[in-house]
Amino acid sequence: MKVVLLKSAILLISLSFPAFAQDTNLTVSQSPEFEQMLAEKRRVNPSITVNDKYKIQIYNGDSENSKKMLSDFKNQFKNYDGTIVFSTPSYKVWIGNFKSRIEAERNLAEIRKKYPNAFLVRPNK
Repeated sequence: MKVVLLKSAILLISLSFPAFAQDTNLTVSQSPEFEQMLAEKRRVNPSITVNDKYKIQIYNGDSENSKKMLSDFKNQFKNYDGTIVFSTPSYKVWIGNFKSRIEAERNLAEIRKKYPNAFLVRPNK
């Protein structure tokens, strides 16, 4: 009985003292490489959307070569839209946003004259 009273008294005394919270100042340091990688991901993947449209893939590989491939493509085919999509572990260069398969196949025939390995893709299906 004495032990219970003693524990209760200690508990009441300790609760009567004011409580002090931790300091709310917080400093976060972030690596510049992380910021650079995050910016690259935002730049590379802005056009990934869920849709039923067809695209033409002209390249699959590393980041640097995909950038070169897209730049070369845009210089030769000015009226096509192109983008780089990251899909683990490689980068893909996708061209166009064709509403129908027939439209995509017509354009694929023209693009294959310069990029013989190009093929039709239907993202997110």
